[in-house]
Amino acid sequence: TESKYHRHGGNLKTRSTELGSAVTGSSLTTVLPASPSVKKSIVLSSESRKELAKQAKVTKEERRAQIDGRHRYLISRLADGIDLSEQQVEETIISDDKFQLIEQFFAPSGLKKLLFFYQDVWQQKLNASPRPDGSTNNLPQKKLFITLGSTEGFTGTCAFFLRTSDEVITASNISQTVHFGMFDGINGNILQGLEFFLSQIMIPVLKSQQNWGAVKEGLKSSQIQEFLYSVDKFVGTLSSSRQNIEEKIQLTKVDIDIYVRNLQNPSDYITAG
Repeated sequence: TESKYHRHGGNLKTRSTELGSAVTGSSLTTVLPASPSVKKSIVLSSESRKELAKQAKVTKEERRAQIDGRHRYLISRLADGIDLSEQQVEETIISDDKFQLIEQFFAPSGLKKLLFFYQDVWQQKLNASPRPDGSTNNLPQKKLFITLGSTEGFTGTCAFFLRTSDEVITASNISQTVHFGMFDGINGNILQGLEFFLSQIMIPVLKSQQNWGAVKEGLKSSQIQEFLYSVDKFVGTLSSSRQNIEEKIQLTKVDIDIYVRNLQNPSDYITAG
């Protein structure tokens, strides 16, 4: 900061270049920025808490009024997959601060995917008193929440909805244009969960698929066979990567007898080599 002043009848000019300082006449006032290491605690009054709770209740009821057949489809799939009641899922969704992502998913040319995580989250125990060191008693609790997939760590179950069309999603077309799936990442084993999902669910479904759209030959088409081979190869790569990360490499057992059974002379050994 820089300040200048002139004294009456003179040419005295005073300049201050000290950061956070201001010169006024002969007095010096220093302004210090707040230290980033200082943590602030905001204590809400009982009136403020009541007002926030009132606003939250109004928001929930407004969202509840928006629920239609499309939301019911999502709720029923989540309830079946995660083993929660539809009422529990509904309450979770309308209380979620990312509720707007559902509307963005339904919109024409909207989000291509809608993700939900169901996993342990750390929540402070109600009416818990702070410990002598300032910490509080936190307990892990299973929670279902909407996510972008990039802001929270994935340690539990992922439920996802994928749209196959850019047209607006309605109650009448949602079952045809939206696909639902799940995979586990328990204890952070995401590769294992994805490997299981592809190998045990997706690949069997693909190999039993009869209608391949514009490819009239179906499974007899070389394009389809090449695609299925690529998917199989990708799953194999996932498996190898997972085992490497786990620092375990298991060599494939080989039946050596089929190689040495018919070796009778040196030329046979040379050929086998």
